[in-house]
Amino acid sequence: MAGKNTVDRVQEIIAPYAEELGLQLWDVTFKKEGTDWYLRVYIDKDGGVSVDDCVDLTHAITKPLDEADPISQSYMLEVSSPGIERELKKDEHFEKYIGSPVMLRAIRPIDGVRDFQGVLESYNEGQIIVRLQDGKELSVDKKDCSYVKLDDFDINDFNVEI
Repeated sequence: MAGKNTVDRVQEIIAPYAEELGLQLWDVTFKKEGTDWYLRVYIDKDGGVSVDDCVDLTHAITKPLDEADPISQSYMLEVSSPGIERELKKDEHFEKYIGSPVMLRAIRPIDGVRDFQGVLESYNEGQIIVRLQDGKELSVDKKDCSYVKLDDFDINDFNVEI
C-alpha cells in the first residue's frame, strides 16, 4: 500500500466489508480534534442507514483494521450516515444527485457572493452547473468550492409553527 494516504488505505481495507453488508462507502475522514484522532466512516444505502447498519459495519471492520494497522496512533472509530445535508465529494456523489437541490459555498466570492442555493443541473469532469433560485445558471469548478451539500432540509417538512 506504499504511496497511499491513510484514508485511501482504510477505504481499501473496509470497502469489501461494507459491500458484503449491502452498504455504500460514502466517505472516510481521519482528523485530529483537540488531542484525539477520529477515523470517521460514512455509509449509505437505499432506504437509509440504520443504527444496526453502523454497528454491523463497526464490528466487521474493527479486527481487519487492527490487523492491517494502517494508522500508527490511537484513534476513535465512528461509523455513521452522511446525514441529511450530506456533502457531495466524489464524482459518483455528484452524478447520483443531478436534479437535486444543493447548497454551494465558493472559496472565493463570485460576483460578490460565496453562498448559493439551487438545483444541481449537471456535473462533468469537475465542472458543476447549478440552476439558481432566480433561474440563472452557475458554472463552477469543484476545486473552487469549499463544499457542495444536498439541500434537503425544509422547515415545511415538519409540523412547526413559526
